[in-house]
Amino acid sequence: MKLIRNLTFLTCLLGIFQSATVAASPGADIIFYGGPVLTVNSKNEEVQALAVQGGKIVAVGTKAAVSKRWQTDTTQLIDLKGQTLMPGFVEPHIHIIGTALSEGLGLNLSNFTLPYDTLDTIEAKLRARLSSIPAGGWLFAFGVDPSRTSPFMAELTANDLDKVSTTVPIFIINQSGHIGYVNHKALELAGVTESTANPSGGGVYVKDAQGKLTGKLIEPPSFTPFMAKMPAPPAADLIKAIKKTTQYIASAGVTTSAEITVGFDSPLEEQVKLYKDLAANEGLPIRVRAYLYGPAIPAGYDGIKPNEGDDRLRFIGVKFISDGSTQGLTAALNQPYDYPSNTSNRGTLDYGTEDLYQQMKIYFDQGWQIAVHANGDSAIDQTLNNYEELLAGNAHPEERRLRIEHFTINTPEQVKKAVKLGVIPGFTIGHVDYWGGAFHNHIVGPERANRIDPSAAFKKEGGRFAYHSDSPVSNVSPLNYISEGAGRLWQKPPREVLGPDQRVTVDDAIRAVTINAAYEMFSDDKIGSLEVGKQADLVILGANPRTTPVDQIRNIKVQETWIDGKKQSW
Repeated sequence: MKLIRNLTFLTCLLGIFQSATVAASPGADIIFYGGPVLTVNSKNEEVQALAVQGGKIVAVGTKAAVSKRWQTDTTQLIDLKGQTLMPGFVEPHIHIIGTALSEGLGLNLSNFTLPYDTLDTIEAKLRARLSSIPAGGWLFAFGVDPSRTSPFMAELTANDLDKVSTTVPIFIINQSGHIGYVNHKALELAGVTESTANPSGGGVYVKDAQGKLTGKLIEPPSFTPFMAKMPAPPAADLIKAIKKTTQYIASAGVTTSAEITVGFDSPLEEQVKLYKDLAANEGLPIRVRAYLYGPAIPAGYDGIKPNEGDDRLRFIGVKFISDGSTQGLTAALNQPYDYPSNTSNRGTLDYGTEDLYQQMKIYFDQGWQIAVHANGDSAIDQTLNNYEELLAGNAHPEERRLRIEHFTINTPEQVKKAVKLGVIPGFTIGHVDYWGGAFHNHIVGPERANRIDPSAAFKKEGGRFAYHSDSPVSNVSPLNYISEGAGRLWQKPPREVLGPDQRVTVDDAIRAVTINAAYEMFSDDKIGSLEVGKQADLVILGANPRTTPVDQIRNIKVQETWIDGKKQSW
């Protein structure tokens, strides 16, 4: 009996030892030490050291224990010198190609600083660009935002853009990505006239009271005639821009990113091939989890199967858009906007509920994860009702990890229903920072604005949530998201807290850009926390976000980004 008890004791000791390390092997390739290591595990433990072997984490714990077990003569020792090591950030909603086109190849008019632009400064930037437009080319720009323009809601028209040029076609996409502006030359070349019918999917060619086209376009289907006439960028230029964009994403400490709309900017098959070629030729410095753009999928398409790919590039979902932009006054609300006064505008749904359900069901039944853009509470109602029907009879709805993108204007009942269905909201947390004052003071009023991005409400109900940029809608900066989620301070003076009761702890906000975001993309078994057996995807920060004042977390410098135990350069 004594022998059996001793053997049992030794077996237990062995089990405990193996829980903190992996199976015996020569030694670690790298040991990090000398600064706090934020594991973001289930206990939110902060440890002293981490060991990497073969691109995976093999040990976390005290420096003495990790070194004793894993340090050899060939182990590279990296002294953090007080800097902080934590999991690489995970960005679950980025338009990578859209960002490359908008910021790398087009004229980037985005302005996330103060003071705001005016119509005059915007027109001046457009004129300055004209000299670089080749014969037969278009002036394409991104980032105009009336809600962040002086005066408030000043909006470009075709007549305004004609002041820039009447011979060069101009096409501008609003910062939200849901509104466009064109001059009369662009309307002519695209063949859009007063008699042109609005396209399905929520598209609108806006007209004035006299029935004349204003040059304003609502929702992406209305962009199609113009994009079809624009010369495609040379393949080499596009690839260069994508590489630059992914390097920029990596420089923000992001190690895994979504591509949320494969097929939105050009034919689906072309973009699938482009991503596969980039991955095969080491053209992606970050991991990518790709979502096909639902309306772009040809009938009967079977070129990609759910979960096809590897750890570098994997196709996991299909994404739909149910409404527009809240700051653009096109998101579908249950009650009218507050701006302008006495308006009856509630925005509109892009699809009928049954129509959208039938589109989603095709891919849900195939095993794809479904993600739906829903900014307004009417769109959220539609999406949740469709999800409830898709999940009917499913004893474990959380296994499908259905996503709602943005979940901006919402109700407490919607939060409860989303949690019950296992739905994961991805909050564009920049809504609080860059647009918080406009939402609160003008667009939807204090009551609805204070519930935007309801992080604390989801936590209270026991649900998960993640933060993202929706780049190019806002800048990629997970440290900024942590500040925004924990502080909820809007940018424009006088600065105020938007919805104080929706603030979460810094630890909760960190989870929203690491393990929760990884969970949202079916990757939490391999990334999102620093635990034995996971990929060594790491970020080294100049300071510890857990001990930095909330509003200063955004200013912490990303020193290094590591993927598979390899330091990245950009």
